[in-house]
Formats: sequence, C-alpha cells, structure tokens
Amino acid sequence: MADERRLTFIVVPHGDLETRTFEISYRRLRLMLGAAGGFLVLFIIMVASWWYIAAQAARVPALEREVARLEDERRQVAELARALAEAEAQYERVRNLLGATADGKQPEPLLPPLRQESSAPDAGPQEPTQPDAWPLSEAGYITRRMASGGSSHPGLDIAVPKDSYIRAAGAGVVSAAGTDEVYGEFVLIDHGGGIESMYGHASRLFVAPGDRVERHEVIALSGSTGRSTAPHLHFEVRRNGEAIDPLVMIRQP
Repeated sequence: MADERRLTFIVVPHGDLETRTFEISYRRLRLMLGAAGGFLVLFIIMVASWWYIAAQAARVPALEREVARLEDERRQVAELARALAEAEAQYERVRNLLGATADGKQPEPLLPPLRQESSAPDAGPQEPTQPDAWPLSEAGYITRRMASGGSSHPGLDIAVPKDSYIRAAGAGVVSAAGTDEVYGEFVLIDHGGGIESMYGHASRLFVAPGDRVERHEVIALSGSTGRSTAPHLHFEVRRNGEAIDPLVMIRQP
C-alpha cells in the first residue's frame, strides 16, 4: 500500500501577509533525497578521481627527472663498458708484445736456421747496401721515436715479444757486437759509405764482429737487456757517426 502521507511547507514572505503552501509526498521526498545522495556520491567519486589524477600529474616532473638520471647512468655504464673493453684489448696487446702465453709463462725462443753458404756456383755475399728493410720479422709497435736532434733518443724503440727475430736492415759487415751498459746485447753493422745500423737490447746474438750479413738475415733475438724496462728493439741508423731518423730510409710494414 502506497504511503500517502504528505509533508507541507508554509512559506511566509517577509512583509507580505499572503502565505504560500507547498506539499510533497513522503514517497517523492525519499526519491529526491535518494537522488541527492546519489549525486553526492558521484561528486565524491569525481573529486577523489581528480585528486588521484592531480597527484599522479604532480609526480610527472619528478619521474621525468628520474628517467633522465637513469638515462645518464646508462650512458655512463656504456662508456665504462667501452673503456673496459679497450683496456682489456690494450692489456692483451701488451701481453702479446711482452711475449706472455695464456698460462703466464714466457715461450721458448725460436731459433733461426743455421747460416749456410749458398750452393749456387756464382753466388756470393751481398755487397754492403744502405739499410732499407724493417729490422724485425713483424711490424711491432713504435713506442718511442727519434727525439729532435737525436741527442736524447737517437733512434726508434719498437715493442715486440721477447725472442722475436731481429733482422739486418741491409747487407754489410758486423763492426761490433757484444754487451753495453745502456744498449745491453747489441749489434752494429757497417753498410759502407759511412752508414751504420745498430740493434740494441737483444736477448741473444747470432753474429760476431767481422761477420758479413745479408739483408733480412736474422742476427739476434729481441729482449730487454741493458737499460730497458720491457722487451723491445732499439734501432738506430747513423751517417758518419751521427744518428738520423730511421723512418727516413725505412718504412714500417
């Protein structure tokens, strides 16, 4: 059974003797209150959603700064990784130049074949020639060039593994070979015309003063004797006793 009760509102305007009366049923009042409550709940939900969105939006600048920081750190890590890879490659090159094997031991020296006279009937020793050949069996790495004027460093320092072949840069006669306080085990070759070549810091010599050597002939093994801190060849070219830049006459392979 429908609730037919009504609620009456009497409105008395100020200064007016006439009154106005409004009636509303309890049923309609409940509907209106229910609708108002629904709108209130919807409003609260909208306000809460707006607050959440506003809070998330306020975090955007901080998140952007965090992303930028992470990107910068990622770039730094990538640069460090590249630097580490380059350092490892450089370390491996140095190990190879120093002649180290995988287990850290020095390899046994390779010895050249014994010097033999040519079997050709008309063949003879080469005439002395100006040095124009690279003095090693491999390119090596030039760690120090000739200083200006040639007084402080009169030649090239070429890093190679210990016991690499040292070859005569040109045909000539060994004018000196032995041990020096600075150059260690060394060989000095006279190429004629006032031209000489010198090979220092060897670990072993295969020639003696007075020997005739051919261009590219193995005359010694590289080492670190004398005033040296690592295996390398100190190579000089001299004209009338004065050092000249070897790279003027010889090209590195």
